[in-house]
Amino acid sequence: MNKSLPHGLSVYLADDDADDRFLFEEALLEVRKNVKITMVNNGEQLMRCLDEKKNQYPNLIFLDLNMPLKNGIECLEEIKKDNKLKDIPVIIFSTSNQKETINQVYIKGANYYMCKPDNFEKLKSLLDKVFSLNPTSAKEQTKRDDFIIRV
Repeated sequence: MNKSLPHGLSVYLADDDADDRFLFEEALLEVRKNVKITMVNNGEQLMRCLDEKKNQYPNLIFLDLNMPLKNGIECLEEIKKDNKLKDIPVIIFSTSNQKETINQVYIKGANYYMCKPDNFEKLKSLLDKVFSLNPTSAKEQTKRDDFIIRV
């Protein structure tokens, strides 16, 4: 599979942990060369950024759940209720692997769920797998059995 896209790809990451944002960006740029990444550190910033973009929305949003001001579940609900935003694929990127949480975000319309890995190589493998699934073309929700991305 071609690792770089001719017209680029726009990805948003909403995560309040600066180390996680840094590692995510480094891993993403290693597995996808032609990516524009926008990072925000809380849910309010994410929603404000989406509102400011108008018709230049990202191709994909990675969303942490535990953030200050507005958590990931609140953001997911807002995104999926907004006609302009609802078709943007959202991948939950969280440390939580609680079944109830995973079920909750599935019901609320997240496209995929991935637990934050414990090392950089696993993160790169997860991100590579995400793009092999081609989530940027997902207009419908993933089947429940395929919802959690694992390596």
